[in-house]
Amino acid sequence: MNPVNAQTGWDWVKQGFALFRKQPADMLTLFFSYMFLIMGIGLIPFFGQFLPLILIPVFSMSFMQACRQLDEGQKISPNLLLTGFRSPAFPRLLGLGLCYVLAVTLAIWASSLVDGGVFWEFITSQKPIDPKTLPESSLFLGMLVSALVYTPALMAFWFAAPLIAWNKMSVAKAAFYSFFAVQRSAKAFLVYGLAWLLIGVILPTIVSLLIAVVVGKAIVVVLLMMPVSVVLTVIMYCSFYPTYTHLFGKPEPEPQAA
Repeated sequence: MNPVNAQTGWDWVKQGFALFRKQPADMLTLFFSYMFLIMGIGLIPFFGQFLPLILIPVFSMSFMQACRQLDEGQKISPNLLLTGFRSPAFPRLLGLGLCYVLAVTLAIWASSLVDGGVFWEFITSQKPIDPKTLPESSLFLGMLVSALVYTPALMAFWFAAPLIAWNKMSVAKAAFYSFFAVQRSAKAFLVYGLAWLLIGVILPTIVSLLIAVVVGKAIVVVLLMMPVSVVLTVIMYCSFYPTYTHLFGKPEPEPQAA
């Protein structure tokens, strides 16, 4: 394991930008292919409500493999979306996805202990919440509790998928190693998270407000900021890969076909 300090978190963010710059159009194509596929899966009656969540670890390996190939100077293509499905670790990745569902359900349920089920209703209900009632509700408190409850699970899941697929670990072992790897790198992950909060949330919000003041039309703000949001999301995906390689090393070279 390479040395980890607070500065490392910022280095991961910069490496994410560097990986994206190698093949930006191809990474965006992969992302949009993923989004369209998820939208299609979401249309499946009943199962479409939770299948996208279960498949998160499977699809995460698509982006990890794409970043691996970017790092090795190889061309990437949309067929990388099938990486996780083709992997011998596919059943274990699905098992990890089921753990995702359980952890998210537990975290949202925990919020009902402090907000009377407001956050649960916000997640599951199709009815929009009246902004005027937000100050009177406990929605934000419920969201905070839910986030705190989910944090240990997030630590356990962060590296679990690549550890399962590339290091051939079981779900439990991968979650164990992932949790303690994040714990030991807490300062780096704090900087990493704060950096993405600044780059992905605070700065775009400020820019959106400035555009809204100058232009005065909401549709213009959406049209201008939507591409920025998509690009930043893909770059953030790219930054996941250096967090893994820094702590666990680069995956072993794949065997060449005869």
